[in-house]
Amino acid sequence: MNVSLRRTAFLAIAALLLMIAPASAHHAMGGEMPSTFSQGLLSGLGHPVIGLDHLAFLIAVGVAVGVGGLSLALPIAFVAASALGVAFHVYEFSLPGVELLVAASVVLIGALVASGRALPLAAWGALFGLAGILHGYAYGESIVGAEAAPLWAYLLGLVVIQSALSVGVALITRRAGEGVTAVAPRLAGAVVVGVGLAALLGQLIPEA
Repeated sequence: MNVSLRRTAFLAIAALLLMIAPASAHHAMGGEMPSTFSQGLLSGLGHPVIGLDHLAFLIAVGVAVGVGGLSLALPIAFVAASALGVAFHVYEFSLPGVELLVAASVVLIGALVASGRALPLAAWGALFGLAGILHGYAYGESIVGAEAAPLWAYLLGLVVIQSALSVGVALITRRAGEGVTAVAPRLAGAVVVGVGLAALLGQLIPEA
């Protein structure tokens, strides 16, 4: 088995594991409001990982940046925008239908990666900025009403884990030498589309 086939097989297995991971858990504290700095930090670190739609988007960000040879400032911009989105929610800015929009953003970025088409830097920047606000607003649901210490810890956890995941995947993908038209990243994009469609269906048909 050559390197390309091994890489594709690895991504296929990883995708399968991702698809069967629990998608319903969206809070590391089991739905409880964090009340201490450590609880806030744990919740912030866990939320983007146990939320399958958020995790899929972060992976897709890394793949898009890695295969496109884009600046690592882009995933950092997404993370910064997500922190802004949390602030919008905490300060009670109304953004209806955010979970639907989050799911749609996952489908969109997955489709872009799967298509193997290179996009202008400005287009990726706009997508990451808008999606960051949406994902951050969704993250904010878990921390609205918390005291200052757990709130800041939650934001710290979000920034650390999202930066590590998105930049880490970008660096790994770049080192692998995969181009935008290679099979492995396009397969990853297709899996992200599947995750997004499942999240979208779950929002439209909760019983599904």
